[in-house]
Formats: sequence, structure tokens, C-alpha cells
Amino acid sequence: MGWLQANVDHINHVVSRSTFGRVFRLDGCGHEKQIKRSSFFTEIRAGITVFFTMAYIIAVNSSVISQSGGTCVCTSETDPACTTDPAYLTCVSEIQRDLVTATATIAGLSSFMFGFLTNLPVALAPGMGLNLYFTYQVVGFHGTGPVPYRLALTAVFVEGFVFMFLSLIGMRQWLVKMIPASLKVASCVGIGLFLTLVGLSPSAGLGIISGAKAAPLELAGCPPQYQDAFGACTSHKLQNPTVWIGIFCGGILTAYLMMYKVKSAMIVGIAVVSIISWPRTTSFTFFPYTIEGDSRFDFFKKVATFHPISDTLNVLDWDLGKAGPQFALALFTFLYVDILDCTGTLYSMARFSGVVDPESGDFPRSTIAYCTDAMAISIGALLGVAPVTAFIESGAGIAEGGKTGLTAIVAGLCFLVSIFFAPIFASIPPWATGSTLVLVGCMMVRPITDINWRYMGDAVPAFITLVFMPFSYSIAYGLIAGLLTYTVLNGLVYVTKKASFGRIRPVDEDDREYWSYKPRSGTVPWFVRLARGQRDFWNGDSPHKHSRHVRATSSADSVQGGAPQSRGGMGGSRGSAGENDFISIEKVSVVSEVRTSPGADRDGMGTEMAYR
Repeated sequence: MGWLQANVDHINHVVSRSTFGRVFRLDGCGHEKQIKRSSFFTEIRAGITVFFTMAYIIAVNSSVISQSGGTCVCTSETDPACTTDPAYLTCVSEIQRDLVTATATIAGLSSFMFGFLTNLPVALAPGMGLNLYFTYQVVGFHGTGPVPYRLALTAVFVEGFVFMFLSLIGMRQWLVKMIPASLKVASCVGIGLFLTLVGLSPSAGLGIISGAKAAPLELAGCPPQYQDAFGACTSHKLQNPTVWIGIFCGGILTAYLMMYKVKSAMIVGIAVVSIISWPRTTSFTFFPYTIEGDSRFDFFKKVATFHPISDTLNVLDWDLGKAGPQFALALFTFLYVDILDCTGTLYSMARFSGVVDPESGDFPRSTIAYCTDAMAISIGALLGVAPVTAFIESGAGIAEGGKTGLTAIVAGLCFLVSIFFAPIFASIPPWATGSTLVLVGCMMVRPITDINWRYMGDAVPAFITLVFMPFSYSIAYGLIAGLLTYTVLNGLVYVTKKASFGRIRPVDEDDREYWSYKPRSGTVPWFVRLARGQRDFWNGDSPHKHSRHVRATSSADSVQGGAPQSRGGMGGSRGSAGENDFISIEKVSVVSEVRTSPGADRDGMGTEMAYR
């Protein structure tokens, strides 16, 4: 194997020294900002890993969005959702095939474009959570929601241009920093619970639970012949073979492989369940001998073919008067959720790959990254899919050694190749992807321990946010409920402290999270710097930056000296910092001021003073 490794090293060296290597700043290219320990073959392996980790989105996204009915029209007077109309269900199957091609296309184009323009190892695709909100809250199951499918795509298209504007003026990251930290974490957790609920439901999951008349939810999992008109089981619960095939061959197998860090564990689980569900003679086949089953099987037999996008391509509706208020709410929610989702993911992946500036909190080409994401959102709307966002699964590629945009480009090329196997991806049953949604939800719930449970002013709004999302079946209502709760609770505390001249305050106020309407890290947007009179407003470095560093250094010196501060300094309990570690000194001083200001400043203005 020594000769093979020698050839690999030789090719890596040749590619790194070429113009191609300088474009992506591979290690050894000679560029002043070359990325250490990056190589050609490592980037290729990382890109393939990202694809296999993300490939489930082709099946899951097409399955979820097709539940909206797309451009299909329900004409039944007795069944508003057309759940038993063969013609409508056949149309929905055709929509799903279009969406398989659309999902693979936009994932390929956006990942390729993002990797080339930003040189970051982050892949893009239609986002989980956003597609659920798009389908079940905005458009509704089979078009029963307040906004038609075509008009909802228009909202997504407009969102992309709004994102572009916010990115160019520098407000996008600035807005994110204003959201309380616990609410950001709770939003991620709430979406994870939402995904879990969908993964257990019959429309796009395992079918273990369903709606009921006597209770919000009840146990399901019965064969179709034992379901009533609303999908609830009248008997034979948990006796549908598809439920147990999905649980054991999908969920248990995938979780088992994930325990051993198998990169393509989710793909294996989906593939196993799909393959054993394809024979038509089984009781759990995806191709039953019905009109809908025959239509599915005829398309499946093509195996490798290009399915053109015929029913979802450029179907935007610009008649906003049909659902004005609902259109505005959908646009606002897409905008807000995507700001949290994509921006947070980009920061996390950039930090994971080690390119975040520890002082400004920003990463290289951040404006280009945000604009590219915005452009992908609008292009995706033209193809008929929900908002595109950065995928956290990109971390699998980074863990494999991916450090440049070449990783994202390779993943994008893999998605483009998968377009020609649309019949395969369109024939993946919902019980094959249901367990995947549950496992993704499990991973998204992990940050729940980062919520500040010690202070009720932070804990209650976060809890309201994360429970309202699944229980209201709406990400929008969960976010709004959390923000309103946070504003009312902490607003009342502030008014009470003001009215009592600081005498009445919560006992555990010292445990509250730092928050200010003035973000304390990074730079403010250019128009704010212009309004402050900064002449070189195009330069992110504020004229007060150096003075702030001087004050930080002075605070750190006093910490080292151990003398108690007039504002409740920590004395010498934190230990001393290294004389040459300027960044560490500044971080210690900021933490010191933030954590001690509430206890020392009883009138509630400690947060603003700490920022200054």
C-alpha cells in the first residue's frame, strides 16, 4: 500500500501547486492564506461523505412537500383533502417525482455555487423544519391551509431577495445577535420535536400516531382498511406491517450504525426499508395493486431516467390579494426562522472548520456566503421547493478532513448525478424515512441543556417556544409565543425594579443571561456606523474599538491583581491570565462585567452598562 499512498501524495502535491489549488487555497499552493492540512483527495472524500449524510433529503423533502398537494386541484365536495380520490393521489405522486428532481437539482446547484464562491465546506439543500412549516402550516395537507402552493412559493421567492438585501447592508448577523440565547437554542429543540412528531405521523412517517376526536393524539399503526375517514384507527392498532418494518429495519438499524459512527447510517436505514418494500407480493409493499400503486410501479420500472420538472417549475402566483395577511405571516416566518437556522449553521460550521475570527466572531466571505444562500432560496422557489439553507450534516465532511469549498462542490456534483435516478428516489415509502426524521429530531434536541434553566425569565420563554412548536404544529406560533413571553416577563421585571427604585427584584436575577439590544460582539451595520458619524463607515473597525480594548485590558489587569471591583468584580478567584494572551484577557474581562453587573447595578441597567 506504500506505492498507493505515494501516488496519492504526489497527486495532492501536483494539484495543490496548480492554479486549481490556489483557487481553493489547498495546503502547499503558496497562497499567503493557504489552509493548513487541506488536500485534494481529502476534500473529495469529505464531499462524498457529506452527500451520503445528506442524501436522505432527496426522499424526505420530496415526500414532505408533496403532501401539500402542489399544483394538484381537489374537486371533491365530500372529501376536502381528497385523501381517497385516486386521480388526486396520482397527481400527488407525479408532484413527488417532480420534487425529487427539484430537490436534487437545487441541492447540487446551491452546494456547488456556495463552495466555489465562499470556499467553505458547507453544503446547502431545502431545509428540514422549513419544509414542514411550508407544507403543514402554510399550504396545509393537500392544500387545506390558508395559502395556496403557488402563492407560498412566491413568499419563498421574495424571502430570497429580502435576505439578499439584509446581507448586503450587514443586518443579517446583527439581527441574530439580538435574539436571546435561550430562545435560539429553544428554536432548534422545538424544531427537533416537530420533526419527531412528523416522523411518527402517517402522512410522512411511520404512522404510529394519528389525530383523534376524544384526545389530541392517539395510538395508530393499523392497516388502511381499519382507518376511518379521518385516518384514525377503529381497531387493529400497531398491526400494520409497515410500522414494524420502519421501526426495526429503519430506526433500530440506523441508530445501531450511528453508535458505531457509520457515516452513511441514515442512508443504509432508508435503503434497507425501501428495498424490502418494493416487491409487489408482500403485505407492506409500496406498489399495491391499485390505480395509485400501478402508477408508482410504472415510473419505478424506468430505474435510470431523467424526469423533467413539469408541474412545479416556475408556478409562482403574484396575486397577493388572495391571502394577504397569511402571505405576510408566512414571509415573516420564513425570513425569521431561516435567519436563525442558516446563520447559526454557517457560524457553527465555520467555527468547526476553524475559520471564525475569535475577536469579531465573523468568518471570511460571510457577506458572499449570505448572498449565495439568499440566491439559492429564490432559485429553489422557481423549482417548487421550500427555502434552501445550510445543512448541519456538513459537519460530517469537516470531521472527515474537509476544510475548503471543494468539499461542498463534490457534494453538489453527487446531487446532480442523482437527478438521473429519480425513479429510485421517488419510490422511497414514507415509513422508510419516518425513523430518519425521529433520529434527526433526537440530534436537534441535544442542545436543550444549553438553555438557562436557572432563571425563570429565560427558562419559561424558552420552554414555551420549544413546546408550542410541536403542539401547535407551527414553528411560527412557537417563535412568536416565546418572544412575547420573554418580552412580557422581563418587561414586568424591569418596570417593577424601576418603580421600586431597585429594591424589588427577582431573587435569582444574578443567574439571568446577558442580553442587550446592542450586540456586544462583532461590528454593527454600516448604516449605524454612518449615523454615528464615523467617516470610514465602510470599515468594520470602529474608531472606539481600540479604546474598548484598552478598557478591557485594564479590567483584566485588575482581575489579575485580585482587587475587588467597584461594580462587583470577581477579584482573584478567576486566576491570572497570560501576559501575551490578549484575546484571553479581553474575554475574561467581558465575562466578568456581564456576570457581575446585575448584582451590582440594581436598577436593571447593568446589561447596557456592561456592553459599553
